[in-house]
Amino acid sequence: MNEVFESLKSIMRPYSQSLNTKHDDPGHYYLDTYHIMKNKKPLFFGAVQIKKNYVSYHLMPVYVNPALLNGMHPELKKHMQGKSCFNFKFVDENLFQELAVLTKLGYEDYRTNGFIEHMSPAVRGRG
Repeated sequence: MNEVFESLKSIMRPYSQSLNTKHDDPGHYYLDTYHIMKNKKPLFFGAVQIKKNYVSYHLMPVYVNPALLNGMHPELKKHMQGKSCFNFKFVDENLFQELAVLTKLGYEDYRTNGFIEHMSPAVRGRG
C-alpha cells in the first residue's frame, strides 16, 4: 500500500505550495485551502489516506464542480467511491496520469473561483 500511497501523494504534493498542509504523515496526506467557508472552516482541497485494503484519493473540487468529471475514463470511474473519492489497491500509471490531469483541473477551477490565491497568507505577510 505504501507504493500506491506515495504515487498518489506525488500527484497532490505539487499543489502544497499554495495550500495548507494539514497532515503529512506516513499514510495520511491532507491539504486545505486558505479560503474560509461560512462555517468558519477552511475549504478542503484533497487528501491521500491508507485504509485497511486500499488507498483513498480525495479530491474535493470534483464535489464542488461535478462538471470536472465530464469525459472521465470509465476505468477511472470504476475507482470512484462517493462523489469525490477514488480508491486504489495497485499503482496504475495510466489512471494515475488521468487523475493528475483531473487534480490540475480541480486546482485551476478552485483558483478561478477565488478559493486559492497564488501565495499563502504567511507568504503574503512577508516583505
